[in-house]
Amino acid sequence: RSSDLSNREMAGRILLFRPFWLARWSSTSSESRKSLDKILVANRGEIACRVMRTARRLGIETVAVFSDADRESLHVKSADEAHYIGASESEKSYLNIDKIIEVAIQSDAKAVHPGYGFLSERAAFAEECEKAGIVFIGPPAPAIRSMGDKKEAKILMTEAGVPLVSGYHGDDQSNGRLKEEAKKIGFPVMIKAVLGGGGKGMRIVNKESEFDDELESARREAKQAFGDEQMIIEKYVEKPRHVEIQVFADSLGNAVYLYERDCSVQRRHQKIIEEAPAPGVGDRVRRELGLAAVKAAKAVGYVGAGTVEFIMDVDQKFYFMEMNTRLQVEHPVTEMITGTDLVEWQIKVASGEALPLKQEQIPLTGHSFEARIYAENPSNNFLPDPGTLSYLSTPRSEANVRIDTGVQQGDEISMFYDPMIAKLVVWNRDRQSALDLLAKALREYHIIGLNTNTEFLINLARHPSFASGDVHTGFIAQHHNELFPESSAGAESLSQSILAQTALALLLRQQEINLKKKNAGNSDPFSESLPLRFMFASFFIDLSTENQNTHARVAKTSNSSYSLTLVSNGDESQVDANLTDWSIRDNVVQLSGSLNGDPFQCKAVFIGDTLHLFYEDGRYEHKLVPSFARETKETAFGDLTFDSFGKVVEVYCAEKDEVKRGDILLAIESMKQEHRIVAPYDGVITEIFYASGEQFPPDTPLIAMEPKKRD
Repeated sequence: RSSDLSNREMAGRILLFRPFWLARWSSTSSESRKSLDKILVANRGEIACRVMRTARRLGIETVAVFSDADRESLHVKSADEAHYIGASESEKSYLNIDKIIEVAIQSDAKAVHPGYGFLSERAAFAEECEKAGIVFIGPPAPAIRSMGDKKEAKILMTEAGVPLVSGYHGDDQSNGRLKEEAKKIGFPVMIKAVLGGGGKGMRIVNKESEFDDELESARREAKQAFGDEQMIIEKYVEKPRHVEIQVFADSLGNAVYLYERDCSVQRRHQKIIEEAPAPGVGDRVRRELGLAAVKAAKAVGYVGAGTVEFIMDVDQKFYFMEMNTRLQVEHPVTEMITGTDLVEWQIKVASGEALPLKQEQIPLTGHSFEARIYAENPSNNFLPDPGTLSYLSTPRSEANVRIDTGVQQGDEISMFYDPMIAKLVVWNRDRQSALDLLAKALREYHIIGLNTNTEFLINLARHPSFASGDVHTGFIAQHHNELFPESSAGAESLSQSILAQTALALLLRQQEINLKKKNAGNSDPFSESLPLRFMFASFFIDLSTENQNTHARVAKTSNSSYSLTLVSNGDESQVDANLTDWSIRDNVVQLSGSLNGDPFQCKAVFIGDTLHLFYEDGRYEHKLVPSFARETKETAFGDLTFDSFGKVVEVYCAEKDEVKRGDILLAIESMKQEHRIVAPYDGVITEIFYASGEQFPPDTPLIAMEPKKRD
């Protein structure tokens, strides 16, 4: 069942939810952790809420920090106390080391948990915590520094005997030298920022002619994200898998691995769905991966939670890629298959305790998936889509369904931060059962107000190649047509079932309105303008769209049965509906029953002038007003726009410049990713609307150009 939750209910569920699998390995003894009785969480969103949930269970007080954009955020409401640290821009708040240390001291926090992202892999932050006498819940600064420098990490891994992909990690960073090394390695190659992570400063170069532009773009993105533009060049492994190992080490010399995760299916070099264990990986390779990862951790004197990432080829040979010196976004799938709480482990290790379990005590049970639900538009290259969560309804959290989130209905997904809405995590006895549960739970995740990737994730979960475990980092590109099926906006594509469900939802909604108005003494039951009228012993319901004139006549044949006549462009069809269950709460109508004998269930959410219908195989939006006139802004020929908020990074042209098709005109940054605006045809630049460093809203002209006049 789906659940519509109030803010208080949502906060309580996130903080107090404790699944059965956690109880086996958790300890609530405060004696061993009395030195860390108050923790500041130097992060925001779902990971801040996640850390606070474990801390509360352990009886530890929590301190939140927040920016202007996060004053009313869930992580602020979930903490015991909260402190303002600056403006919405990350560099003025969540990346402000001095301010965070100041708040930690003022609040008498004994430790700082960095979460992931932001300052979690900044060695300087760990050092400043130590100077202030505050425990950093993470690895030692030297380990962060060594593994954060990809060049140094490769050298250390070579010395430790961890397998590596061939590449160039040298000090000569001239463009010419890097290009020569790429030619020696052989295309395709991977350009990677030395201090990179999260797909930033990373480019795949398929041929020599692309190298210079891709290198320049990678350098610029790395400089902005990490303050460093050094690069390494590696051979790009064809059809690679991204397989990573969760490692954990304590300060007493113990280190273990908690098995592998497969994170191969990615967009823009960023993970979108993860699973544990990795499909097709047997015990022998699993053990080899785990031992190599532990060897890597010990090579840098690691303490705490870390993830060693490997590239795996089609023969299951694996090569060290990098080590993330923090808790990963996808850590819940490891928790689900091992019955552990990795945040609790972090706190124990930071307190000086030994690891809770030895290697041979760590179980591997069942299979788990995590799907990252983002505010983004998959059909538009997964560009972020900031906005307000006008409506949010989630699957119910149960023993094998977990939702990690930092937002609630009414919150805004800000342009300033990562557009993640939630992580949906499921577990079941085997991979197929877990995958079926994931698809079901995704179908029950209902969001209105902005674009999300839920439909894409459902298509992915149901794809036969994904179901068979044939995953690799090029999966989305290879199966693009199936993952992005063509959708028709016209009413002619609407099935009889969708039209009937829409009509029934409108009818029940109108009846509820009638009852309320009658009870209120209003003599006009149709004073609220839904497109529905009572005519000749039946209801007439307007289902027209801007593409087709359609209506339904609905006659009630019993308390729960209806006869629907659907008329569209003169074609008439009959539907017999029987409702077995229905409910109306505020603006939400939920129905289940049968249409011409076929079972169905749906939810209709009425917001403004739109009915949002969530049905078993998708969703449909129906405008409740007959007029579909829309204001459009006519722009000059050739205005170039971008579909999301962003900032101009570099301008490569000037007004009156003659440009060729494919020439790069602008470099822009949106939601931490760099994009390029290129000339769509040979022409002349007539106007440039934004300068370098200026921000712009979605769908606004950035550059105007016109075709070059022929002589």
